[in-house]
Amino acid sequence: MEFNKLNHVPSLEEIKQAAKQIQKVVRESPLEYAACQSERYGANIYLKREDLQGVRSYKIRGAFHKISSIPVELRAQGIVAASAGNHAQGVALACALLGIQAYIFMPKNTPLQKVEAVRFHGQERVKIKLIGETFDEAYAASLAFCAKNNAIYIPPFDDFDIIAGQATVCLEILDQVPESLDYLILAVGGGGLAAGSALILDYLSPNTRLIAVEPEKAASLTVAMAHGAPVVLQEIDSFVDGAAVKRMGDKTFEIIQNRIDRVLAIEKSHLCQTMLDLYQFYGMIVEPAGALSVAALSTIAAEIKGKTVVCVVSGGNFDPKRFPEIREFAKIAQKE
Repeated sequence: MEFNKLNHVPSLEEIKQAAKQIQKVVRESPLEYAACQSERYGANIYLKREDLQGVRSYKIRGAFHKISSIPVELRAQGIVAASAGNHAQGVALACALLGIQAYIFMPKNTPLQKVEAVRFHGQERVKIKLIGETFDEAYAASLAFCAKNNAIYIPPFDDFDIIAGQATVCLEILDQVPESLDYLILAVGGGGLAAGSALILDYLSPNTRLIAVEPEKAASLTVAMAHGAPVVLQEIDSFVDGAAVKRMGDKTFEIIQNRIDRVLAIEKSHLCQTMLDLYQFYGMIVEPAGALSVAALSTIAAEIKGKTVVCVVSGGNFDPKRFPEIREFAKIAQKE
């Protein structure tokens, strides 16, 4: 079954209420000055460190806001989610904190590290179901289970409650940034973070340019913008798993399409080099999606000179065993 506290685009007041609702669970992540990037691009560049959340991504914001809004009398029906990544961890932690049973569906090929992270955050409140060879198969199974058991489905992005929760990232940024914000750069996959941030800028900082960044081989927003509506991509590269979706959300696209400055697509080797740079300069271990915003800086280097820029580092769920793979891809960028 569906439960929606919000059936409309969240207002500024509703987003502020979401911020109050999650404040005991979600930390106000630091906004850190990026000295190396600032010097390289002649700009004031800051990193919004959502990789430092308890579940290492911003996804806890939307998940906790959505789940904590469910009336007490409905909670016994349980929660269902389908995710191979950060959304699953956010849902797991939220359910553990609120004492709600969760059933999380993940494809069989989900890395053990991610399965264990979900189990750790959810403790006895989470039952993990590894089903199907792809996310789409796990998703279909989750919907069937949900319908059969009359459980409450928690979508990863295309939901106004989720969007309101993710919007609190941008709300914090505007409170933290020491001067007026010229550019906000963030990763986009399904569009929850981008949609929430677009609303906040619309309400509070309309002169800030919002740039959405996606993987070159999973450019669902670029295609949606070209068609005027979300389109299912026939094939995507799941390397940037935190931002690789075949189709972005209807609600998120409706909000984003007229509120962003542009969409940039980042090539894999350049993204990998950025991940190595973040580790070398700041000791940051970020997932590929978390580095997308920083990777975009070189594309807009000329226009950001002298400007104030915030890059959202959306997540840090990365297995260090993948570093050799990252280095190999980065070598391609180094040769260019």
